[in-house]
Amino acid sequence: MRSLAGALNIRRYVQVHALDLPINEGFRKSRGGPERFDGIAELWYDSLEDFGAPFVTEAGRAAGRQLREDERRFIDLSRSPGWIGEEKVIVK
Repeated sequence: MRSLAGALNIRRYVQVHALDLPINEGFRKSRGGPERFDGIAELWYDSLEDFGAPFVTEAGRAAGRQLREDERRFIDLSRSPGWIGEEKVIVK
């Protein structure tokens, strides 16, 4: 990701790895939740425009293809939703 962040306008990249703890399974079951993910990745942009801008250039499209090829090595993309959101701080 470090090598692609500039070409894709990524301001911040965070990985959140799920911990393999018995409490996680109990928490999942108490909510009737689905199988847990191994983790999530957060890609931060300064604006929606910064998110979309790289894909109008060949360099940006090439970086996007390279990222997708890498993701396919360790992510089951058909079972891994992607979405765009906005952070709303409720308690700080």
